[in-house]
Amino acid sequence: MTAVATNAITAAQWNAQIRDNFAETEAAKAVGAAAYLVATGSNALTSRTLRTGENMVSESTSSTSYADLGTPGPAVTVTTGTQAIVFIAGEAQNNTDNSVHKFSVAVSGATTTAASDDWAVIIDGNYSVSPVRRASAHRFTLTGGSNTFTMKYAVGSGIGTFGKRQIAVLPF
Repeated sequence: MTAVATNAITAAQWNAQIRDNFAETEAAKAVGAAAYLVATGSNALTSRTLRTGENMVSESTSSTSYADLGTPGPAVTVTTGTQAIVFIAGEAQNNTDNSVHKFSVAVSGATTTAASDDWAVIIDGNYSVSPVRRASAHRFTLTGGSNTFTMKYAVGSGIGTFGKRQIAVLPF
């Protein structure tokens, strides 16, 4: 709309040209104090929020393929675009020296991706006496929508014990 001197602006013109433009600013798009904005296309923004989860219980497994522990996860469900960066951390030890113990992430929901060594924390060495704390990050390519990221656990042999398990998902 081009304003012309002495012409009155209608309520509909004001709403379309002034009010609605303010609704498209970054401040109007952010949905909370911890929100950040992501471009979803040309001249299009959406708000995303970092999500975290943790489970401080130490639990064990002898599974040689990725599986849940007695208390699954931690897990985080979040709305994503086509990418997310996932951070995982935890403590691990094994009752057998020089046996691999590892934790990874599986994705379910709009995307289905099994836990994999490709983005796992893999600990190999003499850690039967004291747990070792490790962390990792991986960028996932996803189908946009509601996705759940769940930590999974496995060992090479022996019994692995995992504690202080944490996950953080930064969706884009």
